[in-house]
Amino acid sequence: MDESTDTKDAPMADVKRSHSNVVGHVVDDSDYGADSELRRLLSTRHLTMIALGSSIGMGLWLGSGTSLTNGGPAAIFLGYLLSGSMIWAVSHSIGEMAVMYPIPSAFVQWTGKFVDPAAAFALGWAYWFSYCITIANELQGVVTVLSFWTDAVPTAAWITIFLVVIVAINVGAVSIFGEVEVVASAIKFGWIFVVIISMIVISAGGAPTGDAIGFRYWNSTGGFTNGFKGFLSVLPTCIFAMSGSENSGLVAAETANPRKSVPRAVGSIWVRLSLFYILGSLMVTITVSPEDPNLFGGSGTNASPFVIAYRNAGLDPLAHIMNAVIFISVLSTGSISGYGGSRTTMGLAQLGMAPKIFLHADKVGRPWAGLIATLVLGGGLAYLNVSNSGATVFGWFSNLTSLFTLFGWGMICLSHIRMRHAWKIQGRSPTDLPWKSWTYPYAAWWGFGWCIVLLVVEFYLAVWPLGDSPSAKGFFSNYVSVVAILVFYLGARCYYRGPWWRDASLIDLDAGRRFYKQDVEKVGEKPMVKRLVGGIFS
Repeated sequence: MDESTDTKDAPMADVKRSHSNVVGHVVDDSDYGADSELRRLLSTRHLTMIALGSSIGMGLWLGSGTSLTNGGPAAIFLGYLLSGSMIWAVSHSIGEMAVMYPIPSAFVQWTGKFVDPAAAFALGWAYWFSYCITIANELQGVVTVLSFWTDAVPTAAWITIFLVVIVAINVGAVSIFGEVEVVASAIKFGWIFVVIISMIVISAGGAPTGDAIGFRYWNSTGGFTNGFKGFLSVLPTCIFAMSGSENSGLVAAETANPRKSVPRAVGSIWVRLSLFYILGSLMVTITVSPEDPNLFGGSGTNASPFVIAYRNAGLDPLAHIMNAVIFISVLSTGSISGYGGSRTTMGLAQLGMAPKIFLHADKVGRPWAGLIATLVLGGGLAYLNVSNSGATVFGWFSNLTSLFTLFGWGMICLSHIRMRHAWKIQGRSPTDLPWKSWTYPYAAWWGFGWCIVLLVVEFYLAVWPLGDSPSAKGFFSNYVSVVAILVFYLGARCYYRGPWWRDASLIDLDAGRRFYKQDVEKVGEKPMVKRLVGGIFS
């Protein structure tokens, strides 16, 4: 039975923006956006596939080349292990909160509810700009990928053509967007199996070239090309590659039954981490030399280390297929960023932190104001690529995005910690949660702690960059996003004033919450609840 019709765990139907909660008082669904103009048209299949494929784009397929050059094989492998453990922790925090509070901008509104309004303001606008940057970066990725086949088409023309494609995907109904992402994710997920098997064969000497590689490149470099500093320089790209996984929290607001869909998506995280990133990066390190001139930013046109591996092995057909898969991946990630940006502006508007025009969606759930703002700015930034090299623009944008991502992941984990703290001091039991993560509190603290550590690491790299002399220009080009976050935060603090933290004892844990039949049945002694449930599920 589809989750939208299963009444055992189904979400309680909207009752004209109000319902009874399990403690017997009326809650307005408009609080924190529980009841928005978005349509709940996505299923478990959509959410799971979007969670699996949303972050597989330019960062992994192309950025791995820069990382391999700067850090070496061991650095890129360890970088993905660390960032993978972080997003695994973040995803469990998202899962527990998204089941209970499936709201349009998810972690932005959770931050406002459990942490502080000023932090939510800074996070929301930083993340919205990050989505715009990602659109621009993925369009640059499209140009880089297509240069593998031809350089005859001007960069501006490619950007325009595929910006129109991203716009078309986003202006369709949300169900169309969901189906497009399911197909793209299925292609990415299926191809990674081919990559792993074929590259093991290449490394073993089974390719047409007949050259057994083994761990030659690990041995020749000692695993690291620029020592510990080279390893640190890889981390921003690894974080950038995994940014987007948190979009599953946004999609929950348009899912028919988050109680079923979200835990399944969270449960699939280990598949994505192990197959796409950890094993995928390992395959690159055993088949491509860190000194290959064709790596992204080098003198060649192959760009992707995966494509280079196939061409060096004499497997040109697989190189062409790999490039086509990269093209689909990059375009898919760009379209998801349009979706995420428009939902973030809606959540900000529900918090009173953006113009009210962003509150509204049409009858099929398209938030037009947010879509237009996100796609116009993202598309405009993409044209920076016309007068700069792809590797240069990628470096700018990935540094900006990785810092915004660290801030977002940190706030997700902190919101989870604060939510559980409020739940405890208000006398509620963890067994009353609609879905409980077995990783709490260790995973939440792990993710939050590493976000702080890596912000310090990126400060170090901004002051003392790899292969360059310290300069004010270099510092601000690499760390300007943290400066922007601080400006947003301190400005919002001056506006909102009040305590630095939400008082956990005063947080309304039922405002903005989606209730499920099973939860309400636990309070059978409340006649009002009995009548409401009977009316909804009769």
